[in-house]
Amino acid sequence: MKTYSATPADIDKKWIIIDAEGVVLGRLASIIATRLRGKHKATFTPHMDMGDNVIVVNADKIQMTGKKREENFYWHTGHPGGIKSRTKQQILEGAHPERVVFQAVKRMLPGNRLSRQQMTNLRIYASAEHPHEAQSPEVLDVKSMNKKNTRS
Repeated sequence: MKTYSATPADIDKKWIIIDAEGVVLGRLASIIATRLRGKHKATFTPHMDMGDNVIVVNADKIQMTGKKREENFYWHTGHPGGIKSRTKQQILEGAHPERVVFQAVKRMLPGNRLSRQQMTNLRIYASAEHPHEAQSPEVLDVKSMNKKNTRS
């Protein structure tokens, strides 16, 4: 039996919309990373961009567990002594709250050229409005996927 390897003709990309309101950041990011890579498909091929196009709305209403909102978020400007930091709470309240979700997803993907190409299939919006109605995206209900198991 030969190992299946997808070709560009075999790739079928869908559009998926995810509402991030009230969803825990890490759980959401892992689901988005899986969808971007295409690992949810039976025809997954590691060296091909098999993933779907993902639209995330309400990124400013994301939840975090514990004290993660007070933890610092670091980056470097590229200049000497240019390390900067903000708390995740400051970023969510600032001008670009979608950066928290973007960085969480980016850090769950491998650091190579293919993952940078797959990140272009991710669109994140702070509010509920998005300009992708023409693509007729399917709704993925992440809240119901991540409910805590309650024991009776």
